[in-house]
Amino acid sequence: MSNDLDTMIRAMDDLGAIIGRDNSSWWTDLETGEPILRNFGEMLALVHSELSEALEAHRKGLMSDKLPNTGGVEEELADAIIRIIDIGVNGGYDVGRALAEKVIYNRTRKDHTREARLAEGGKKY
Repeated sequence: MSNDLDTMIRAMDDLGAIIGRDNSSWWTDLETGEPILRNFGEMLALVHSELSEALEAHRKGLMSDKLPNTGGVEEELADAIIRIIDIGVNGGYDVGRALAEKVIYNRTRKDHTREARLAEGGKKY
């Protein structure tokens, strides 16, 4: 499991570096070039808006209007992931490590077993 954890952390760090670099202009004042602090609540609302767009794409069976051969759901979920990683990178949150650790942790969760899910009061979804 340690190898999986290390592999996931490296992959997320690499992805975070790319997204952080590509999105750095969103964290810079357009007029002065100085770094800006963005509103955390606003940033989370933007993630939520991408998820709402994914729901709408699913509801209407929409394809992406920007990425050929890509469904609207996939595009909007990707946008949500990009925004989450961007919040992590630019906000100083180690989302990549947390994601990797959570994946590993979820493998051993008793409430994720078939038996627990089928039990009275178990997680159905």
